[in-house]
This record gives sequence, C-alpha cells and structure tokens, in this order.
Amino acid sequence: MYISSLDSASGIAIHDRKLLSPAKLGPYALDNRVVMAPLTRSRASAGGVPRAMNVEYYAQRATAGLIISEATQISPEGVGYPGTPGIHSDEQIRGWRRVTDAVHAAGGRIILQLWHVGRISHPSLQPGGALPVAPSAIRPNGDAFTADGLQPFVTPRALETFEIPGIVDDFRQAAENAKQAGFDGVEVHAANGYLLDQFLRDGSNHRTDVYGGPIENRARLLLDVIDAVTTVWNADQIGVRLSPINSFNDITDSDPDATFGYVARQLNGYGLAYLHVVETDMTGVASAQTFDKRKLRNAFRGTYIANGGYDKARATEAIANGHADFVAFGIPFIANPDLVERFALNARLTEPDQATFYGGDERGYIDYPFLEEAAAAFAA
Repeated sequence: MYISSLDSASGIAIHDRKLLSPAKLGPYALDNRVVMAPLTRSRASAGGVPRAMNVEYYAQRATAGLIISEATQISPEGVGYPGTPGIHSDEQIRGWRRVTDAVHAAGGRIILQLWHVGRISHPSLQPGGALPVAPSAIRPNGDAFTADGLQPFVTPRALETFEIPGIVDDFRQAAENAKQAGFDGVEVHAANGYLLDQFLRDGSNHRTDVYGGPIENRARLLLDVIDAVTTVWNADQIGVRLSPINSFNDITDSDPDATFGYVARQLNGYGLAYLHVVETDMTGVASAQTFDKRKLRNAFRGTYIANGGYDKARATEAIANGHADFVAFGIPFIANPDLVERFALNARLTEPDQATFYGGDERGYIDYPFLEEAAAAFAA
C-alpha cells in the first residue's frame, strides 16, 4: 500500500485528505480532487471543430477540480470515429479556445487529451481512404464505427521506422496547438488500445526494430512523445493515461505487471503532473491475468489519478488511504454536470440515458438538470 505522512501533491496530511478538499496539481491550486474523465461524445461539427454545445457542455462541468477533455486527434490520420474533435487545424484551435475560455470564466481548469487511434480506424475515416497505421499489421477483432455504421476492422499498415518521428512531431505540434487554444496542460493518451498502447503491448506490437521486442523498446514511442511534448509544456503540466488490464479494442499483453511497472518507473524521471490509470477492464470481462494496481501506484512516485468504476464511497476511501491523489469520474459526469455539489450534499445522482452517449444533438448532452432544477421539477 502507498504510505506517506504527507500528500506529495499538496502537503496535506494523509488523515486530512478528503475527496472534496483542495489540492495542488502541478502549478495549479484545485478546489477539489474530483476529476472529470475524458469522455468521447462524438458531437463535434464537420472537420472535427468544437461548437457551441461543446462550449456549454464543458462550462456546465467546470466545478470539477480538473476537466480532462474528450480524446482529441492530433492529425487527420489519428481519426477513429465520426464526430470526434481534432487539434490540428486553425478552426479546431479556435473552437477549443471558446471551450477553454468558458471553462476558465466559470472558475475551472481543463487540459486536452492528445489522441491517435492507430489501427482502431477504417479507410473511410482516413485521408484518401488509406489504411490505418499501427506498430504491426495485425487486424483487431471487432468493428469500426464509421459514418455508414459498423464495419469490420481492416488489417492496418505497419509503420516504417522512418515514419515514427513524424508521429512524434504530430504529438508535439498538437501540444503546441493546445497551448494556443488556452488549455492548462495536456494528457498523452497511451491507454485503451489506441496507438501508443498498441506499441506498449506485446499482443499488438510484433516489431523487430528499436520500437519492438523488449519493453524497453516497446515503451520507446511513448517516451519519445513525452520528450517532444515537454519541449512545449512544462513537465508539471503534462499527464499520461495508461490502462494496464483493459482489453478494450482487442488489446492484450503477456505480462502487464512488468510492462506497466517499467513504464511507471520511466515516467518518474520527468516530474509529470500526474499518472492517470484506468484500473479496470472497460469490456466488463474479468481479466484472467493478475495485476497489482497498488504495485503500479507504488512504482510511480508522483501524483496518481485513479479511474475505473469509482463511486463517491470508493473514491473517498482511495483518497483517504493514499491509494490515489485524485479520482476521475466518467459516466456520473454525463448526467450530473454538478456532480461535485451532489457529492457535497450527498444528493441523489441522475441516471444517464445510454442511447444518447454518442452522437446526436443537445439531448442527453447539455440538458441534464442541475440540482435546483431537479428540485423545482419535483416540487411542481
């Protein structure tokens, strides 16, 4: 178990740590330890540009200690789903600037999650109908979400070694664009079966060059990306997201303890803002592998954000005992824009409408009631 007399992020004694207590994250003083997790909602306009309802959606949730934006593609080749936003065009930068301005005006903090989906795409989503790229030419099981509905994944094209610096530079440029868009930092998305995770895991990375084989090589791309992003942002404004046992997007690893323990130890040298860990399997399937999340938490000596099915009670316990410094909530924030206030008052949470999770209009996006609205409706 992680044991410390002081919270490394804020200097608060462990026994004084509470989910709704203020804390420091990198250079920022946050009002609480509740993080809004990145949530793909597929509601960007044509060209992956954030629009008015996206501005309102994020501003509604600005009482979170920190908002991590939905996954945002770093390049046209990084696209894996219709309606997701990018951060590689001037229009996208301007669209995101309206979001960050609104969040800041409401007193919140927001960082941008940098995303390349790799093989979890389809030629219909790629420039010129090209094949998606990946560490190796291994087709994932399952279907891609396309503008024409579900279509089977295709066998991706393995990246040539000489192409990889271009991917790294796309992350660097996206980090620069995020700064222009007014974000408070960036999160490097190395989780959930997308490109950087595909390189990390030996089930999807069969390369024989310096980016494949032992974990020291499979982690090289992630570390190259972090090196590049730290030329744009201070390290304490950069987070990394990992998902050691998540099999979502047909991703596997033969020894997640060893793989992700190594990654966590390597990340210690950067002085990052945080490590954000998806501690569960998003598919709902119990993993046959053993994985010690406390061991991973101990391996990383910096600020740790826990994610994965937490409710208020479990989050409160995780914060109090030092397992986590912050806890990220996903689905609860969809239907409860005022989730922090509801936690503070022990108020009932609104249940989300799963039919409106992805795509569509304002319904199921910005029309969930705040507490006072729900109370008024009940009284009437």
